Amino acid sequence: MSYVRACLLNEVPEEGVVAVDVNGTRVAVARSRGEVHAVQDNCSHSDVPLSEGEVYDGVIECWLHGSCFDLRTGKADGNPATEPVAVYPTRIDGDEVLISLNTDDQGARR
Repeated sequence: MSYVRACLLNEVPEEGVVAVDVNGTRVAVARSRGEVHAVQDNCSHSDVPLSEGEVYDGVIECWLHGSCFDLRTGKADGNPATEPVAVYPTRIDGDEVLISLNTDDQGARR
């Protein structure tokens, strides 16, 4: 699996999210319950950045209509969104957050 640097770990707040651009792909890197996750930075219901929403209890909530997405699976957990968002594998290397955008490597899932 090919990983690339997304951001520094200390840039991701506890129970929070940051927006990053990884090779032209908008990604929301979130930390919740002590784990770091990466999801597409675009709500599947409305074309708005999820990185502007709230993170809590393992979900990210869209600021516009309140749709929630599970950070582990990308599954939509609340209306009005019904479609999942892509989830990207993450790993921590020292003080860096690395993610894989390669969907052929068990990468982003929808």
